[in-house]
Amino acid sequence: MKKCRITAVRQARYDDLIAKYENPLLHACDIREGQTFVANGWRRPEGLCESAWESMSPFVLALTHGGEDFYEGWMKNPKSAMISCNDGFRPVSFLIETLDEDAD
Repeated sequence: MKKCRITAVRQARYDDLIAKYENPLLHACDIREGQTFVANGWRRPEGLCESAWESMSPFVLALTHGGEDFYEGWMKNPKSAMISCNDGFRPVSFLIETLDEDAD
């Protein structure tokens, strides 16, 4: 089993949807573009929100166990995936890459 690097590459924000549908929130998301996490096998990295993890964990699980080439050539790097969290108001896109390093 390998480790995976998870990098937040982009965060979108849909203010029109927020204004129309979302209840006011004092705090929504701590993730910043460029922030990285390392998944030690299939375990959620500390500091990565649970909602984002639920969206990406099937891909992390597959990649850490040697899976690759999702959807027959979707990614240029077959040992990677681009997954967004499920926040419809401010989704974050994450690049997940298999590392050569073995999980603990």
